[in-house]
Amino acid sequence: MKYQMIHTCIRVMDLEKSEKFYQEGFGFKISRRIDHPEYKFSLSYLKAPGGDFELELTYNYDQQEPYVLGNGYSHLAVGVADLEGSHKRHQEMGLDPKPLKGLAGGPPKFYFVADPDGYLVEVVRVA
Repeated sequence: MKYQMIHTCIRVMDLEKSEKFYQEGFGFKISRRIDHPEYKFSLSYLKAPGGDFELELTYNYDQQEPYVLGNGYSHLAVGVADLEGSHKRHQEMGLDPKPLKGLAGGPPKFYFVADPDGYLVEVVRVA
């Protein structure tokens, strides 16, 4: 039996702001959006360029307080060939990326940036 990753879900406070973050920051495209006003929630599915895996943004209309991310959430990861260029771009966009880092003091291989709800996105150098 084979399984494939199809999506991961995060809950957001402002759907449009989160869609914009992933679209402008990482080139994601909305693949579909499902609104259920009668049940007071909307789902927005975004795909990264060149892949089928989706990020599901769940917006609950009645949520008043920001979601508690807790200490169990880690991060989403995206790959980019030009890590330094991506870092500079995210700085220029005002996204406040963390400094470039390497594993165990090695050369820079990644950095993190937080989305509007505080979820971390790791940007990793890929060949």
